[in-house]
Amino acid sequence: MAHREKLPWELIEEILSRVPPKSLVRFRIISKQWNALLDDKTFMNNHKMTFRFILATKSKIYSVSIDPVIVVRELTLGTPGLKSLKLENLVDCNELLLCGKKRGAVAWNPWLGQSRWIKPSLIKGSYMEVDGIVYDNKKYKMVAFSSGKEDDHFDMWKIYDFASDVWIDYKSEPGNSSSPNAVSGESAVSLNGTLYWVCFREENDPLCYHIRKFDFSSEKWKIFCDLPCGRNHDGDALVLRAFREDRFSLLKQCIVTKKIDIWVTENKINYENGGDVVWMNFMTLSSPNLPGLVDNVHYSQPSYFIEGKRLVVCSCDNTGQAWIYVLGDDKLISKTRILDYVVDPWPLHCTFVPSLVPLFSV
Repeated sequence: MAHREKLPWELIEEILSRVPPKSLVRFRIISKQWNALLDDKTFMNNHKMTFRFILATKSKIYSVSIDPVIVVRELTLGTPGLKSLKLENLVDCNELLLCGKKRGAVAWNPWLGQSRWIKPSLIKGSYMEVDGIVYDNKKYKMVAFSSGKEDDHFDMWKIYDFASDVWIDYKSEPGNSSSPNAVSGESAVSLNGTLYWVCFREENDPLCYHIRKFDFSSEKWKIFCDLPCGRNHDGDALVLRAFREDRFSLLKQCIVTKKIDIWVTENKINYENGGDVVWMNFMTLSSPNLPGLVDNVHYSQPSYFIEGKRLVVCSCDNTGQAWIYVLGDDKLISKTRILDYVVDPWPLHCTFVPSLVPLFSV
């Protein structure tokens, strides 16, 4: 038998970076090395079909690629039975995306083009906001918040189990000490099987901000750690995200000075104990031409990710137009308005880290 020459591993990576995502899933079984590569976030980010933001308007959903140039593409949700989008929020869950509706939700992997409709809660007349998906005890679960009072139902935290297709309610009675104070709904972060939220006692007192988590075993809220800063004004940007897969990052922008601070945790997060969390200032931007990242109409928070020493942000201006900003070295490197692609104003937006998690096995 003739000797078969092996391709250099660098060339294999380059070839696989051009293979469509749906085909990549089948390549996991070839070898441990290939399987490890397909779990590597660096490989995923360098894939030629990678995108980093998702935007949703009243009628359409788009992906936004950043490098080497900004490219906007229309996406299809692919879930039968959805007559219209009418999405309430978008939540990046690191591996999957949640599209929240007034009643019910859609779990979605936009990279693979797979989605799953999650039936609405049985509680009538209540508003439900989805917060995130976690992988807990080898099962995927979705956490949602249902507000309103009907038939003695007060505010509830609800858990949806993907395997059993069942909702579990955790009723929060008034005065229950295990309930959070005020929760910043846009700040839910899914990290290593746990969901974390930014909470505060006084919205404009920066000393009153902290992170809480919901403990599934005890069915109680727990204070996890303090934040290095909070909001001084209603229009300040304050967004918590995952950093390097196992840490937190926090973006803060003052609406008055436009100064941007990025804080990150020094070490990986130990979900059992937040007492050893140490924050460090990772980046400060204070040049005079910085954009305002929170509009003064809806006060919607920006979406962002950090790559090296570069900060990439998606936000809407005061007219509802979406922009992509690239910042670094204490300056605004570039800004791109995506009006030519996303026609409807005030789109929902979030970051998305591409993954090969198939919805049909969740």
